[in-house]
Amino acid sequence: MTVGSTIPSAAPFCESDTGTVSRFKLLASAIAGQTLEVAPVQAGEPCWTDGITVYVDADAPSELQLAGIVTQASLVGAGSLKAEILGALTRRPALARRYLSVEGHRALLEHRRVLPPAVHDLIDPVLGRFSESPGESLTVAEGRRDIPDPPGVFGTIRPRRVRPIEGGSRDQAALLYTPRKEDERLLREVDETVDDRPDIDLTSPVGGGAGIGVLLKKLFGVGRSTGSGPPGADAPTRWSRRPTRVSGAASLSTRAASIPDGGAFVKPQEFSYPEWDLHHQRFRLDWCTVIEQEPAERQPLGFADTHALRHPMARLGMSFERERRQLQGDDIDLDAAVEVRADLAAGSAPDEAVYVDSVRKRRDLAVLMLLDVSGSAGEPSVTGVPVHEHQRVAAASLMGAAHELGDRVALFGFRSQGRSAVHLMRIKRFSDGLTERVMQRLGGLVPGAYTRLGAAIRHGSAVLDRDGGTSRRLLIVLSDGFAYDHGYERTYGEADARHALAEARRQGIGAVCLSVGATTHVDALRRVFGTASFAAIPRVEQLPLVVGPLFRSALRAADLQRRAFQRRERTKERLGLEKGRV
Repeated sequence: MTVGSTIPSAAPFCESDTGTVSRFKLLASAIAGQTLEVAPVQAGEPCWTDGITVYVDADAPSELQLAGIVTQASLVGAGSLKAEILGALTRRPALARRYLSVEGHRALLEHRRVLPPAVHDLIDPVLGRFSESPGESLTVAEGRRDIPDPPGVFGTIRPRRVRPIEGGSRDQAALLYTPRKEDERLLREVDETVDDRPDIDLTSPVGGGAGIGVLLKKLFGVGRSTGSGPPGADAPTRWSRRPTRVSGAASLSTRAASIPDGGAFVKPQEFSYPEWDLHHQRFRLDWCTVIEQEPAERQPLGFADTHALRHPMARLGMSFERERRQLQGDDIDLDAAVEVRADLAAGSAPDEAVYVDSVRKRRDLAVLMLLDVSGSAGEPSVTGVPVHEHQRVAAASLMGAAHELGDRVALFGFRSQGRSAVHLMRIKRFSDGLTERVMQRLGGLVPGAYTRLGAAIRHGSAVLDRDGGTSRRLLIVLSDGFAYDHGYERTYGEADARHALAEARRQGIGAVCLSVGATTHVDALRRVFGTASFAAIPRVEQLPLVVGPLFRSALRAADLQRRAFQRRERTKERLGLEKGRV
């Protein structure tokens, strides 16, 4: 059943019916992608939101209430009320009106598929395509272009009343990033100690227990976990073996740490992200700069055989839809029942499909893959072939299978040269088709430089949250699990990567880490990936064995953590309001 079919009817408002506007809460939350409350304001006051509650005139007609709530919820869902945007609008009401006119239409157009049909006429497609992001809308509003005033039903933006969750101060960042000591049960995944629970490990058992292997373990400080419990990151599984080769020193790549020549990068875009400082137990705000680029197009990689992967991935991300004229169900289809009655009266054989049932048939999954193309990926794998070749084929196989099943899929390569140059190569965006050009970009990747995992994961989560367009989202990191860069060594880099994965799961994004063909020890992978679902396999052919349980576990765990995190934040807010009243 679509969101539009559950819209409350536009019945006249009754003053004696208190809390009438709260009936729009479900619709507003569905559009915004987060829980939004709906509360009344004084008669005649325009609709507005503080990012948590949408305030609307309870005496206005239902049609106007609906239009205002939908517009404000779309602004929240489109990221139109970020801290940097609000700072530019503060004490500039004329600019705020121009911005609302441009961004309001863009946000509505972005959410058009989940909006009620009654508000589709509000959208001006011309204004809605003036920009492609809130930042571009602000630039347009600040320019000299003639922009009409926003419709009155859009309401208004009150920058000083909105509660931003991005940007500025350390207090604001704390809304997203909460240290372990505040809630040990909920945020165990950001613990700075090694998680002792075993994880899925499907590597060969040959080599690790021999005399040289034991010696290398002692030399590089790699040991067997002493914990107990079922194998797997979030759910029990039957597979648990030891890896083929111990490589506690996988960080010492013999390749040059430089970006390969011939990249032919175009259209660079820069983004800033925080980084977790293990030594001071706090975040370094705006510490890393991620640069999005397009890689060179060289000899295309052949299209992978996806037949074996389609079956385990087929039931991932399926949503229920209400279907009429079913042989069984939880409700009666009145139209079908009337026809059956008419057939019986006419002496005809009736159709027994007279029920309405919820059928799992609509795909609702967005997948974003991050492919490690750092220098360590050029090292030989357990089969002698470079790790990069295994991981590239794995990425092509997963991308092809998801595309054939109808999922939204994107693929980025990543590497870094310090915190100010974390490069992400746009191999396939969500809006791109699976074309020869995409395979040329994938085939043109050459390993080089370092691996700043945390920044790449945060950017992948942001892209998935912004462009995914589905309620279920999955982030897949294809890497040897080695986090290393200038000032990003050993425990510091491992802690930041674990934090980045934990942040993704708190947003409801399932996080999966796959190490294909790498020689990194499972304990080292656990230190980097924490409680995120991960698997280490020596060959691409073993992917179908792990993707089903691994991906399901990641999606389920992310959904539970998102709900728990939102519940905790609502509790903190409620306690803060009660303390303020006292």
